[in-house]
Amino acid sequence: MLDQISSRALPVTSRRRVTRRAVLPAVLAVAAIGIAVTAARFRSTEAAFVLVRRGAIARTLVITGRVRAPARARIGASVTGTVREVRVREGAHVARGALLLALDDAPAAAALAQARAALTSTEARARSIADQAALTAIQAERDLARARALLAQGAISERDLEVAEQAAAVARSELDVAQARARPDGTAPPALAEIARARAAVAGAQAQLALTRISAPAGATVLARDVEPGDLVVPGRVLLDLALDGATELVAYPREENLAELQRGARAVASADAFPTRTFAARVASVAPVIDPGQGTVEIRLAVPDPPSYLRADMTVSINVEVARHDTTLVLPLDRVGDASGATPWVVVERDGRAERRSVRVGLQGDGSVEILAGLREGERVLPATIAPGKRVRTREASDGGAR
Repeated sequence: MLDQISSRALPVTSRRRVTRRAVLPAVLAVAAIGIAVTAARFRSTEAAFVLVRRGAIARTLVITGRVRAPARARIGASVTGTVREVRVREGAHVARGALLLALDDAPAAAALAQARAALTSTEARARSIADQAALTAIQAERDLARARALLAQGAISERDLEVAEQAAAVARSELDVAQARARPDGTAPPALAEIARARAAVAGAQAQLALTRISAPAGATVLARDVEPGDLVVPGRVLLDLALDGATELVAYPREENLAELQRGARAVASADAFPTRTFAARVASVAPVIDPGQGTVEIRLAVPDPPSYLRADMTVSINVEVARHDTTLVLPLDRVGDASGATPWVVVERDGRAERRSVRVGLQGDGSVEILAGLREGERVLPATIAPGKRVRTREASDGGAR
């Protein structure tokens, strides 16, 4: 109670002194902040600039595709049989006509031997008949000559001569038929087809024997092998999968909204997912005339003029297709443009030692760069987009063209 009375009893002058002592530090703090802000405004910041330059820029469409084998051949047997030998493995390259596998050919070889024996027997029989017919014809000609001599002597009648002539004619006709049967070139008339049938049986047996040996239809690489010696195979079963030799192609399926930008002949750069640091050139060879309604995609194929050795069929690849290109235009690094993909792109430029924000109009966006259509001139200095407008700057040229 006594303390309260004493406090109330303080003179007015003392209370003013206390208030001034409390306010003075706050005033000094505010003044210090103001001085710091003012100093910050006038303090310059070092910034790396890039010059607006003319150059080439390309916009690319990034899609995923696969290595497409030029043609595939799925090899099987045409006859039922047991596999005797398989001569290829996955990854092997084979030449046209190279033996891939062989079936047990004992039954087919036996059938061929039997057909050949039948042909030999038929030909021998035909030759025997022809030989006999030749002897008969020779004797008939001799009889005819004798009959003519006897007729001249008056020993026989005209009727006897006619009989001899008729016998000689029949013998000649039979000789022609017999010789036709025995012709080695197989040109016997259809009515005399015994040897022709025998030769056809031999040809059929040879064809059956050939079916036991399966050869490569063209130069190719073996992609898959699904057969081993001792397997029983039947027609229709795929034994070997081959990628036939030919030009390497890539196939990809971009979305249909990109169709207008995809042109035949467009350049591309691709890399296999298994070898991401290695790239190779490609070119759009064809664009499908139809859209896949289920997926909403369009098939494109790309030719690879110089395919690297590590490419394999069905390998996954990343493809950058060049869909637009301007060879001489103003270009800036993409990271120097604010809102580059938005409605109001802008940049920060250096003007009279200060940072100035400026609206620009952009065009193509490439890999890390952007085309400037309006708002900048060639040679102007563009600062990092992080520099505040109005800031005093000390500039130096960026060594790598990027932000600092």
